[in-house]
Amino acid sequence: MTFNGTWKIDRNDNYEKFMEKMGINLVKRKLAAHDNLKITIEQTGDTFQVKESSSFRTIDINFTLGVTFDYSLADGTELTGSWTMEGDVLKGIFNRKDNGKQLTTTRIIQGDELIQSYNYEGVDAKRIFKRS
Repeated sequence: MTFNGTWKIDRNDNYEKFMEKMGINLVKRKLAAHDNLKITIEQTGDTFQVKESSSFRTIDINFTLGVTFDYSLADGTELTGSWTMEGDVLKGIFNRKDNGKQLTTTRIIQGDELIQSYNYEGVDAKRIFKRS
């Protein structure tokens, strides 16, 4: 599948502003901006196995398209939501458990890059990964 592979963070665009809007404190924002995140994705049909490895944690996330699940961000923010596939775009819509506000994220492959985009309360950000 298109998303299959291991992806290493290359660069961020407006990521610190996004984290600030999410309510992540300054120290955690600074650390997260340099987390050396690596994502390994294995897709089988509608089922995804994702391993996120960073300087701070390693977590396995298993989900099926269209099925709601719970997820915790590295800073401890709890979310619930699901991923869907819209054409070549993997789209996640999640709600924060603490305030009910929506976080939208997408993943798309462009060339040899995985572009993960975020939107939270009108603030957009991107993390761009290279295939490793």
